[in-house]
Amino acid sequence: MQKRILVVDDEGMNLKRTKIILEKYYDVVFAESGVQALEKLNREWIDLVLLDIAMPDMDGIETFKRMKEDHINVPVIFLTASGDEDDVRSAICLGAVNYIKKPFLPQELLKRVAKEFGTE
Repeated sequence: MQKRILVVDDEGMNLKRTKIILEKYYDVVFAESGVQALEKLNREWIDLVLLDIAMPDMDGIETFKRMKEDHINVPVIFLTASGDEDDVRSAICLGAVNYIKKPFLPQELLKRVAKEFGTE
């Protein structure tokens, strides 16, 4: 059975690009906001979350905090365009397994995801 990855990003092009990269190897589902992500995580089986940090309303850090509050223990790789060290530090301190700076190369994304699944 394919591993299921939830990609959370408010930019449609980022979602499409990520799907194209991952869909050959994984079952990919999307959320366009932190609220949608939490709803899916509470309803569906997800093996890994790719979570954008910079989103309106509820950013990725807040979404991750809420996941922890709801006892949703799914590994999270943060996606960040800013590369802001405070954001990255916050993400890692909260328990993120990794982060990727956008824009990323397809092979970099595949390598990081495979590492989390132990299939690199």
